[in-house]
Amino acid sequence: MATIDDPLIAATAAEPDLPPRRKASELIRRVAFNPIGGIGCTLVAAILIVAIFAPWIAPYSPTAINVRERLADPSLLHLLGTDQLGRDLFSRVVLGTQTAMTVALLSLGLSLAAALPLGLVAGYGPRWLDAALILVFDSLSSLPMIMLGLAMVVLLGPGIPTVILVIVVYSVPSYARLVRSQTLSLKARDFIKAEQAMNAGLGRILFRHLLPNVIGPLLILACLDLSTIITLEAGLSFLGLGVKPQIPSWGNILSDGFAVIRKTPVPVIAGGVPLVLATIGFTFFGEALRDALDPKLARERRP
Repeated sequence: MATIDDPLIAATAAEPDLPPRRKASELIRRVAFNPIGGIGCTLVAAILIVAIFAPWIAPYSPTAINVRERLADPSLLHLLGTDQLGRDLFSRVVLGTQTAMTVALLSLGLSLAAALPLGLVAGYGPRWLDAALILVFDSLSSLPMIMLGLAMVVLLGPGIPTVILVIVVYSVPSYARLVRSQTLSLKARDFIKAEQAMNAGLGRILFRHLLPNVIGPLLILACLDLSTIITLEAGLSFLGLGVKPQIPSWGNILSDGFAVIRKTPVPVIAGGVPLVLATIGFTFFGEALRDALDPKLARERRP
């Protein structure tokens, strides 16, 4: 999970000239016509379409067991073959895409909803509150992901809600630190001091000046972290700490595939390829979005 020390985010946060507001259509154009942005948008769009229409794309039930066709090779009947229980791998990969996107988007939304106010309060509030929140952020960040996942599973049991909670607890500190860093930088700017001198209300300063200017870097970090979140969900499920085994997910497919990898590598490939494509897609999309929001930084990075 990226932090504010990440050079990618630090460069954006350190830029003295705030990026101007752009219309959504202009932003989309900049992202789509970026060389890596086009690839990222294509992969992300394909993944989202599969996730949305997964129940109609999958030809079989992902949980239907047919021991007579266990470990069947790919064919017209089963495009990716079957696993050790005879379940159709193509259907499980398709429904696993829906699981991955559900967990990733819900986790990201909840993380941002919690981190944004916490970061604003830490950066603009009194020093004692800032110090207390930083202590909480540092404590949460110091928790090993596997130990955190294991503790949550013991307390709450495996399942999608548990995975989402683990990812939220793990993600909030990095987002809140970025918001705090941006808020501290903005608080020292002349236009904020002018508002304070004019006795502007706290709500006006927060919602009119601070919030719009922290959204850009936060959105970039969130998009880049989507690939990390998807990988975390797959990793937790692979270790048996995430989604229940009967629910199709890329991590469960990989876990089942490694059990029979000496007999056939197809299940591992079927679970691994979409995970790699999703990671590439969201990473490229995040890179293109960063360049679109900060063209000056994009020009400096060009050879």
